[in-house]
Amino acid sequence: MWSKSRILAIIAPLVFHVDAVSHARRLPPEHSRALHGRNYITEATIADSYDFIVVGGGLAGLVIASRLTEDFNTTVLVLEAGESGDTVGDSINPPARTYYNSLIGTSYDWQHKTVPQDKAAGRVISWPRGKVLGGSAAINGMYYVRPSQIQVDTWKGMLEPSDDSAAWGWDNLLAGMKKSETFTSPSSDVQSLAKIQFNAASYGSNGPLHVSYPGFMFSVVGNWTPSLEAIGIESAADPANGKNFGGFVSTLSINPTNWTRSYSKSAYIDPLPPRKNLDILMSATVTRVVLGDKNSSGNVVASGVEFATSADSAEKVVKVNKEVVLTGGAPGSPRVLMHSGVGPKDVLDAAGVPLAVELPGVGQHLQDHLAAPVTWESKVQTGGDMHASGSDFSPLAMSFVNSAIAYINASILFDSSADFESNVASALDVSAKTLVPSQSSEVVEGYKAIYTATQKLTSQGAGQVELLLSINAPKAITIQAALQHPYKFAPPTPFLLNKLIRSATSQGRVYINSSSPFDPIVIDPQYFSHPADITLLREGIKLARRVGNSAPISNAFGAETVPGPDVSSDEQLDAWLAGVASTEFHPQATCAMLPRSQGGVVDAKLRVYGLANVRVADSSVFPLSFAAHLAAPTYGLAEKAAEFITDLYKVSANSGTTTAPDSASQTGGPGKNAASRICSSACTALALTAMFSFIVSVLSAL
Repeated sequence: MWSKSRILAIIAPLVFHVDAVSHARRLPPEHSRALHGRNYITEATIADSYDFIVVGGGLAGLVIASRLTEDFNTTVLVLEAGESGDTVGDSINPPARTYYNSLIGTSYDWQHKTVPQDKAAGRVISWPRGKVLGGSAAINGMYYVRPSQIQVDTWKGMLEPSDDSAAWGWDNLLAGMKKSETFTSPSSDVQSLAKIQFNAASYGSNGPLHVSYPGFMFSVVGNWTPSLEAIGIESAADPANGKNFGGFVSTLSINPTNWTRSYSKSAYIDPLPPRKNLDILMSATVTRVVLGDKNSSGNVVASGVEFATSADSAEKVVKVNKEVVLTGGAPGSPRVLMHSGVGPKDVLDAAGVPLAVELPGVGQHLQDHLAAPVTWESKVQTGGDMHASGSDFSPLAMSFVNSAIAYINASILFDSSADFESNVASALDVSAKTLVPSQSSEVVEGYKAIYTATQKLTSQGAGQVELLLSINAPKAITIQAALQHPYKFAPPTPFLLNKLIRSATSQGRVYINSSSPFDPIVIDPQYFSHPADITLLREGIKLARRVGNSAPISNAFGAETVPGPDVSSDEQLDAWLAGVASTEFHPQATCAMLPRSQGGVVDAKLRVYGLANVRVADSSVFPLSFAAHLAAPTYGLAEKAAEFITDLYKVSANSGTTTAPDSASQTGGPGKNAASRICSSACTALALTAMFSFIVSVLSAL
């Protein structure tokens, strides 16, 4: 009779193999890396059709693709215009590389630019966006900051009352964010040094995305919240649970087991075992969604997606059996819609694109956070000093990322926030008549809805300005101020009213001016179109100076170098801001989730109006500018989108058949290549399950 130890020696490798396939996230990094790329395909191996085609392998797209393919009966193709990023992992994975070896400006960046901004000194402003698997989450600053409950519930209140709108609101978005994440507390040393406050119960504990704090900390960060409190700005004890007003040290999307960036690719794709029902094709720019006839509900059905590797290469069409999901972000998703013939008629006519569905809100309602810095000489060591000296490039040291922030209410910025809000409210009608870059009455109504909702947040505790502590430059410390709610209005004094009327456009937009999908999209955020926006940011700069001059943090600061003591009056600050302010990289609302009568593009289930089987699921659908960084709510949105889709297409446990609604096109089963891969994957899973059961029974009998 064999001994227990001999049996274990024989079957241990089998146990490890089963565990590697079914629980890949538990593998150490050297084994996990071996699993990378198994879902990548080439154009030569692409299937004829897929159940779902995800357009854009960014933050949201990879979440959705990963979740949908948990069902082996579902085939998914991800089309990503960029590369995988595997060959530039040294620029992506170490958190501090986002400062010192950034991919911004390279081929891994879309390198978008705005049109010249009249009220920002005529400047063309860069809009970096990730052109790589993981999207902007692969190149951003890794902040994981949730919006406040009042903002999310205000968004829900902007939707038409229905069972679908009940899917949103704070509790549901919070559930989606928690589902995405695994939270790890900071070390006691880091927590004590930085004076970090958190509530672990406010985070998820079993999601793919790692959420934590740096493993290395600078002492000056610990002076942040006490200095804010010294000038009357309270600390946020539990900022992840719907109340982010005040100062705190934010969580980051960071993996504390190896101090690397955690993002949608490393969290949702890299650890997967080979999934034969998931294909990811890189260097595939989507040129359009192929639209066909209308279904019985009067909505146009998408039959496939067209893509090409370059402007000079031939286009290829892949059929879709169920749905197309657009996840290209604020510039990308409206671009694909417009090149597919869905959007404002005047824009499509001018670009030479045949109109399929007139949807005036596509590309409209653009909102972004605009930021500017106040910089001082530093009397203490900064991250920039450490990097410049080359003294420590250990993973622990490279884990430090700026994350000390604060969200500031109007009551802190103004002597009378009530007067400010009153001026906002009274300027609505003239703003709506003169400042919307669209002739569509629907878009004008949407402008009013966003304007009114934003105005009400002024007195309800939502942050109007973000302050952010930055210590990544040598011999310098910066406090950045960033506008969180671009109001796009002017208070109705006679002088400002005249100035308002002379400005022909205001609310930003993105649009196409060419029929070629390889030509750049036109981005016009209309920065500083109105005095109120520059007034808010100016007051934020003044507040940043107050914080910098407050103990204990002032003890680490030397002389102010930017903008410098010579820039002090309101007029001087306004002129300086026009020349230096730039994006905080948070564009949204270009495919706004609003009623169609208000220039909305998607409904509460993310379905594009007028299309039977196309959704948008990324930050472009948020209709209201959040006082937050957009990664956390976008992860939550993507998780909810995957739930909507899986709930809609139910698979019967008995028959294995799929029930589909009338609104979706059923053009046949999966392509033959994809179908065979599903069979192989399902058989493998069953075999592994049986093997594991046998092993357990043997061990139990010993």
